[in-house]
This record gives sequence, structure tokens and C-alpha cells, in this order.
Amino acid sequence: MPTASIEVSHLSELPQLAKEVIDLAKPAKILLFKGDLGSGKTTLIKNICNFLNVNEEVTSPTFSLVNQYENKEGEKIYHFDLYRLESLEEALDIGFEEYLDSGNWCLIEWPEIAEELIDGDHLIVEIKVVGEQRIVNISKQN
Repeated sequence: MPTASIEVSHLSELPQLAKEVIDLAKPAKILLFKGDLGSGKTTLIKNICNFLNVNEEVTSPTFSLVNQYENKEGEKIYHFDLYRLESLEEALDIGFEEYLDSGNWCLIEWPEIAEELIDGDHLIVEIKVVGEQRIVNISKQN
């Protein structure tokens, strides 16, 4: 059962959605983003990073697997895209568990392959495309 279900009709609504996602996540800093290709996971993460005061350009880490950003307060934000991983071992090879245990923000697209490594408090953000709208279901896990 989702903690919240939010309908998004326009890109202009994303900054408010980003705030709501962060508010729902706290104190957890691990967020899993699920949804079909092109559903808006990276776009939402860009808005979340903006809300977290990241000054640099946020891009999809499809090929690098993880991008690191730092906000104005000096907090690190790790943005993962695990789409290309083929096994849990590959996640372990990039030090995925160390990132999760770092206490920093971990924003994870395509988390399914490594989900069994996530055992603490976290948020699942599932984006479903319905026509021109997005239905964003948010579930708190602990």
C-alpha cells in the first residue's frame, strides 16, 4: 500500500513533487526509483537534486553507473542507474553496499537487481505512465 499517490500532469509540478518525496523519505536517505523506460525517473531525480541544493548539472549515470554530486551544505548525493547491471555481483563490484552505508543520499534508478542489499529504511518511488500523466506511488519501507 503506497504511503502517497500523486498525479503529475505537467513538468511544472515536479519541484513540489521533489519536496514531497524528500519530506516523506526523511530520515531515510535511500530512494529507489522504479518505472518503465522514459517514465521520468531521471527528470524527477534532477528536481530532487535541485531541491537538495545541488549546483552542478545532474545527468543520467547510465554508462558510469553512479554520479556523485555535492550540495551547498557539503552533503554528498549519489545517483545510480543500475539498468546495465546483469548480476548482484556487479553491484557489489562497484561498492554499492558502501554507498548505501555511507549515510549520504542514494538515489537509485532501476534498483531491482540489487534490491536485496537494501535492508534499512528507504523509500520506493514508482512512476506509472497513464496517457500524458504520471502516477507516482511512494512507499516508505523499513
